[in-house]
Amino acid sequence: MPLVISSYPSISAATVEPARSTPSTTVSGEYTGVSTMVKKLNHNASERDRRQKINSLYSSLRSLLPADQMKKLSIPNTISRVVKYIPELQKQVEGLIRKREELLVRISKQEDQELHEEKQMKSTAGSSLSAVSTYRLNDREVAIQISTLKTHNNLLSEILLNLEEEGLQILNASSFESSGERVFYNLHLQVERSYRLECENLSEKLMSFYA
Repeated sequence: MPLVISSYPSISAATVEPARSTPSTTVSGEYTGVSTMVKKLNHNASERDRRQKINSLYSSLRSLLPADQMKKLSIPNTISRVVKYIPELQKQVEGLIRKREELLVRISKQEDQELHEEKQMKSTAGSSLSAVSTYRLNDREVAIQISTLKTHNNLLSEILLNLEEEGLQILNASSFESSGERVFYNLHLQVERSYRLECENLSEKLMSFYA
C-alpha cells in the first residue's frame, strides 16, 4: 500500500499560544478585590468608633466618682469603684430623705403652734373688747347687759336665738351707742321652769360668741 503524506502543516509546540483571559474575567476579579478592601476599611472604622465611644462612656462614668477617686483608672478598676460607690450614694439619699421628712414634720408642728397662738391672741383680743354681765332678778327672771364694739352688731340675733333655744324667753330689750364705737344691750329674759339658771355659766356662754 503506497504511503500517503498529508498536505496539512504540522503543529509545533511553538505555534500553540496559551489561553488568554477575557476582559470580563479580569474586571470581575479586580472588583472583588476592591470590595473586600472597602469592607475591611469600613469594619476597621466601625471598630475604632466603637472603642472611642466605650472609652468616652468609661471616662464619663469615672468623672462621677468623688474627686479623690477621679485619678486615671483602668476600666476594671473604674467598674469596681462605681459598684462600691453606688450603695454609698443610696445610703446618703435615704438619710437625706429621712432628714427632709423630719424637717417637714417639725415645720408643720411649728406652723400649727403659731396658728393656735394666733387664734388665742385674736380670741383674747376679741373678748377683752366685750363684756357680759348677768343678774338674777328672781327665780324666773334674769337681766343681761352686753358691752361690745359696733362691728359685733350682727351677733345679737344669733345670741337671742341661742337663748330662746336654751329656754329663755325675751321680755324686753334695749340698746344705745356711745361715741367710742361701742354699743350696749340690756336684755330682760324670763326663764322656763325646767331651766336651771346659773348666771356665771350663762355669762361664759354669751362671751363665747365674742371670742
